[in-house]
Amino acid sequence: MDPAVDRKVSGIVAATFTPFNPDGHINPAVIGPYVDYLTKKQGVTNVFVNGTTGESVSLSMEERKVLAEVWCREGKGKLDQLIVHVGCMSLKDTQELARHAEEIGADGIAVISPSFFKPSTADALREYLKQVAKVAPTLPFYYYHIPAMTGINVNARDVVEGIEQLIPSFRGLKFSGTDLMDFGQCVRLSQPNWSLLYGVDEQLLAGLAMGAEGAVGSTFNYMGCHTKQLITAFKAGDLSQCRSTVICCVLLLFTGFNLGVNKQLMIEVSGLSLGPPRLPLLQCPADNSQAIAKKYHSLFPDP
Repeated sequence: MDPAVDRKVSGIVAATFTPFNPDGHINPAVIGPYVDYLTKKQGVTNVFVNGTTGESVSLSMEERKVLAEVWCREGKGKLDQLIVHVGCMSLKDTQELARHAEEIGADGIAVISPSFFKPSTADALREYLKQVAKVAPTLPFYYYHIPAMTGINVNARDVVEGIEQLIPSFRGLKFSGTDLMDFGQCVRLSQPNWSLLYGVDEQLLAGLAMGAEGAVGSTFNYMGCHTKQLITAFKAGDLSQCRSTVICCVLLLFTGFNLGVNKQLMIEVSGLSLGPPRLPLLQCPADNSQAIAKKYHSLFPDP
């Protein structure tokens, strides 16, 4: 595939959870039903695999490869776009996962900044991204900006300005930050073949107003159909409907949200056997998960 003629990503992209067995091993057998749930129940046909929601930094290299392979296999003919996050603390590991994603037929790769030995400048981070992109030159390349998790004090706009000259396969940004001024500068610098995807679910309306063409989020796993309605309402200029959906999302998140709670809510809503998160993350207590599921159904009743 020539990245110059690849398809842009737009709309809703579900950041997928990693299914585990009760004993802590990955459970790839759930991915087939997971794909069907997303496409048939939520109307979501784009996924972001092995990202923050997927607990990628808690997975081994082999586990990440297996998960990416199964998602590609089970999603073939059902999913429109499958982006694999390949970022690691090690450049060599990141490059290995990038090559693997290209080999298995992923539609794109995304890379987060290393966060132990941190790049001190935008140029250092850009060089790191370049070294990853060059080993998988046929894949659309996305920078994954999530400063709250990486602790990287580098504006995304300084990373993406002129980056198409450095990385010919660069195709956009997953912006999971709350600095809308920084995101707005990225929109200003965007090229026609880029996809600007907002990654803070509860602030999606603001992201759309600033120029986001789509969104990547964990809540879209079980709120995908509602979020699609929000985007449709935004395009139609129905801000009242947009605000209503966003307020419901915020009320849900205010119940005490973390990845363990989020994953358990997905289990409650979808019925999929996704298992607990991996330590050091803790599983959501049963009474808490039931209360949050009740809150969800009160905010988003079944049609």
